[in-house]
Amino acid sequence: MPGAGAAALARALLAGALLLLLLPPPPVLPQPQWRNVSETEAQFNITYTDRVDANLLHIYAFNHSVRRNMTEGVRVSVNVLSDHKDLPVLFVVRQKEAVVSFQVPLILRGLYQRKYAYQEVSRTLCQPQTKAEVETQHFYVDVSTLSLNASYQLRVTRVENFVLQTNERFSFNATAAQPQYFKYEFPEEVDSVIVKVTSAMAFPCSVISIQDILCPVYDLDNNVAFIGMYQTMTKKAAITVQKKDFPSHSFYVVVVVKTEDEACGGALHYYPLSKNASPDEPVDQQNRQKTLEVMVSPAITSEAYVSSVLFCLSIFLSFYILTLLIACWESCRQHKRKGLLSAMDSPNLDTGHSRSIPDSFLGRGYDSYGYGSFGNGSSSSTEGVTDSLGSTEVSYSYVGQEQFKRRTPSAPTRPLSIPMGERSLENVACRPRLDSLSSVEEDDYDTLADIDYDKNVIRTKKYLCVADLARKDKRVLRKKYQIYFWNIATIAVFYALPVVQLVITYQTVVNVTGNQDICYYNFLCAHPLGNLSAFNNILSNLGYVLLGLLFLLIILQREINYNRALMRNDAHAVECGIPKHFGLFYAMGTALMMEGLLSACYHVCPNYTNFQFDTSFMYMIAGLCMLKLYQKRHPDINASAYSAYACLALVIFFSVVGVVFGKGNTVFWIVFSVIHILATLLLSTQLYYMGRWKLDSGILRRILYVLYTDCIRQCSGPMYVDRMVLLVMGNIINWSLAAYGLIVRPNDFASYLLAIGICNLLLYFAFYIIMKLRSGERIKLIPLLCIISTSVVWGFALFFFFQGLSTWQKTPAESREHNRDCILLDFFDDHDIWHFLSSIAMFGSFLVLLTLDDDLDCVQRDKIYVF
Repeated sequence: MPGAGAAALARALLAGALLLLLLPPPPVLPQPQWRNVSETEAQFNITYTDRVDANLLHIYAFNHSVRRNMTEGVRVSVNVLSDHKDLPVLFVVRQKEAVVSFQVPLILRGLYQRKYAYQEVSRTLCQPQTKAEVETQHFYVDVSTLSLNASYQLRVTRVENFVLQTNERFSFNATAAQPQYFKYEFPEEVDSVIVKVTSAMAFPCSVISIQDILCPVYDLDNNVAFIGMYQTMTKKAAITVQKKDFPSHSFYVVVVVKTEDEACGGALHYYPLSKNASPDEPVDQQNRQKTLEVMVSPAITSEAYVSSVLFCLSIFLSFYILTLLIACWESCRQHKRKGLLSAMDSPNLDTGHSRSIPDSFLGRGYDSYGYGSFGNGSSSSTEGVTDSLGSTEVSYSYVGQEQFKRRTPSAPTRPLSIPMGERSLENVACRPRLDSLSSVEEDDYDTLADIDYDKNVIRTKKYLCVADLARKDKRVLRKKYQIYFWNIATIAVFYALPVVQLVITYQTVVNVTGNQDICYYNFLCAHPLGNLSAFNNILSNLGYVLLGLLFLLIILQREINYNRALMRNDAHAVECGIPKHFGLFYAMGTALMMEGLLSACYHVCPNYTNFQFDTSFMYMIAGLCMLKLYQKRHPDINASAYSAYACLALVIFFSVVGVVFGKGNTVFWIVFSVIHILATLLLSTQLYYMGRWKLDSGILRRILYVLYTDCIRQCSGPMYVDRMVLLVMGNIINWSLAAYGLIVRPNDFASYLLAIGICNLLLYFAFYIIMKLRSGERIKLIPLLCIISTSVVWGFALFFFFQGLSTWQKTPAESREHNRDCILLDFFDDHDIWHFLSSIAMFGSFLVLLTLDDDLDCVQRDKIYVF
């Protein structure tokens, strides 16, 4: 068998040899031709006009002296005169430490891969460092092409004002193919500077970049974002630069004109192609040039940071001191009052008479207001209290025929100590008021001892008093309103944690990538600290937190005093004044603190994707204030925490949807306007009938029946005129706002939605004040001062709010057109002052709600009118 294997191998070799003979011979490669090289000793400021082809290489040799303490810029400018776009001319600049190459025509790409060709190109050469006092450096410019014949012009010049001087303006021109960059060196005493670039023309769009002293310098539209910090620009740009970030204590300011304006909010122009041109053919943009001006000025020092922090703390801590002084004054006044009370004789058990307490001592003259003054009796805890339904000793009449009347008593005085009415007051005056809450079940929150029929009788009376709507067990109501605080505290924790994590990520991305278009700061007044780019915008939110905490302390002190009065069975605390429920106040204070925290988080990196951080708790504050104002005289029928927060969550949902999808969307605005109007009508019905109506299948039949009986069969006025006036005004305002939104379609939907809430709050507050005065009540000095001062502060705050230093509804470059310099301590801008003033105004508004009805603390609840 070995012989057979050898024969097979021989046959295979023979077949391979025959195959090689049949194949054609390989092509003969042409021998490379030697290119002609032309060397020229070139000079600066001379224009060289020459030609080059595939067999010719031009080399221009330049030399110049470089000093160690003096930087001189060198700029190479070329212009290809021939029109050979498929065979460009290649220019290579060889330096000591860098090589720069570019082709002409220079092809830059824009959106959708559109090509733009430039025949004139200018590039500034990167300057190598030298350690010698004076050094002569050489560089070479090589010119080559594959074209058969290409003519060009070459000129090398020195750049004037290449090194920027502090606080000196310098103007220059730039195009997409002729970028500019300059050097700045930090002075010894300066730790940070702000680079400001301005232009009289918005377009063409440009990019400002801050880069370290490294070669190569990235100065083209397609690579300027590779290194350093950068931001797009129309008319204004500003970048704060810190010395610690640059080891050489110097940096380049690079200015690049973009090929298209779309990044700056401009239109994407349509460039028509020639008749026989290919869609891939580059477009000639003609002369797309921009004139700019640059200035580098020192930023604030570390002492300015310290003084600004101390200033901020001193403003808000002064409120703590003022509150402490007022509390001490009030405590002294109370001790003096108690001393006078203890000096009076106790009631005579034989005769049943007690000493009279002058109205001037009580500080109230309610005879003229129709509430019945406490002419006789004392405030001891063992005396009875008038029953709101059983007592008939004093009858009230309404003077005149209108239904908005001030009630006047037919008897001049009313004793506080009277026999019990039909309703037992055992649970009022004979037991401690701090009942245990452990046995209170959630099912009891909305229960009433009376049957539904009695609810209808009481709540549909023509004239209601607070006692009619304060019939539920106080333990149940206390528990109900405490849920407001615990719910908002829970919401705050779950809301704030991911927010903090997200904004930290945003700030990290900005610091790592250098892309300052991510965040919409006021760059002319953005002071960095650590990793934060705008520390001043964060610091100014401290007022919300400190004043919110102060409000919580005030509420805590009031609640402690109230509970002590209940423990003493104080008659005034038991059955006089507006019912004291502090849960909503705690929720308001917590919401104010959270507004400060989330506003600070928003200003870490304000942009389109996290706007709701700054507005969510504004909606909550507006809603809680309206609920608290309504709760004052409607404690039994106020909304529960679950339904209230569910409605606020729905508002925030619409806010997000409106910002994301509402801009120019007709369908969204129609749907939102319909929902707005329907919600207004439903809420109006709920308020008018005090909750005594049902939304079921028979609602339309009942509406038609009411319209027939009250409008067609007989024309009768509304039973509750005061409520009707409020609700008609509210519907007019809300329908007008809905029509405005549907017609104008404002871009800032979040502010539009917040304006709806604020308008309704102001309307209800104004109605409350007017009805309070019409009902014969008065406003004490402290709430009056709070109302006046808060209104003034709100006016100034809104003035600074509407300055509009930035807006994420536009492109970052357009937003920077609204940037302004600092106006307070060279540290705070207009928006920071808005933070200061609005936090003070919100705190003052809360105090108004807290103290507005202090004049009723000694007035029995069956004498307090409900409106």
